[in-house]
Amino acid sequence: MGVDYYKILQVGKNATDDELKKAYRKLAMKWHPDKNPTNKKDAETKFKQISEAYEVLSDPQKKAIYDQYGEEGLKGQVPPPDAAGAGGTSFFQTGDGPTTFRFNPRNADDIFAEFFGFSSPFGGMGGGGGMRGGSRSFGGMFGDDMFSSFGEGRPMSAQGPRKAPAIENRVPCSLEELYKGTTKKMKISREIADASGKTLPVEEILTIDIKPGWKKGTKITFPEKGNEQPNMIAADLVFVIDEKPHSVFTRDGNDLVVTQRVSLAEALAGYTVHLTTLDGRALSIPINNVIHPSYEEVVPREGMPIPKDPSKKGNLRIKFNIKFPARLTSEQKAGIKKLLAP
Repeated sequence: MGVDYYKILQVGKNATDDELKKAYRKLAMKWHPDKNPTNKKDAETKFKQISEAYEVLSDPQKKAIYDQYGEEGLKGQVPPPDAAGAGGTSFFQTGDGPTTFRFNPRNADDIFAEFFGFSSPFGGMGGGGGMRGGSRSFGGMFGDDMFSSFGEGRPMSAQGPRKAPAIENRVPCSLEELYKGTTKKMKISREIADASGKTLPVEEILTIDIKPGWKKGTKITFPEKGNEQPNMIAADLVFVIDEKPHSVFTRDGNDLVVTQRVSLAEALAGYTVHLTTLDGRALSIPINNVIHPSYEEVVPREGMPIPKDPSKKGNLRIKFNIKFPARLTSEQKAGIKKLLAP
């Protein structure tokens, strides 16, 4: 019989389709040349034999010819049974001789890719690769880690096509917008594929509902809104909230912080802070305590809305920058000593 395909796949003559698939999966993974970098030449030979064996034994017509006539029957050296009625096989006439069948083994890489559900091995090897003519051009792009991620009994098709990396875009927002919430309309241009696989440019408006209290770094994801490409799942489009600097307030978590510049006299004698809130209200906060350099006045519930419950808010924290006089007259010094004497 020449080559023993049953022995190569380590299956019996009555092996089921599932048994053939399991055997091919196990052996193709074991003997893929990229899995055997130190023994690549022998691995390529075994990998081709495994692929050829699976192609023959998984095809009822080829298997019938092989079972009856062996490898010679596949090579067209003897006529197959019922040649005229065998559909889907490659029969041709040679001169005045009998109708014959000729088996031309498919490219081993193509079988591997087709079996595991990819148009090219692992979805990204580029065109023109493979073992045609006995040479390979995968370039070692996948090794032990890639192979080990797939169990013996689990086909790679479960992984599906590769997904393009997410695309991130900043969305600058004012502190007022993040305080009150707002809606942003984002115009995007992308490529989409039609039924024939041709890509066409389209424009689309995406709506982002920014909730009160959202923080810098908050992400809004629009699944698969990136460019569509053959054999790839379109990338997710991710918008990342950014915070514009504010002229009065800075944000610290859910708190708002403001710094007031006061004179030494105001720091000692009393001061009233006048502020306009982010939603336009006028606040007057009297400071009756002595304002020292590290003093901080805390106004409850006048900070940023808390995202999970916008009815609640953080605090407003007022810090002070005290302006000390550059010099004092003798009379001022004497007066201060008298006023501040214990």
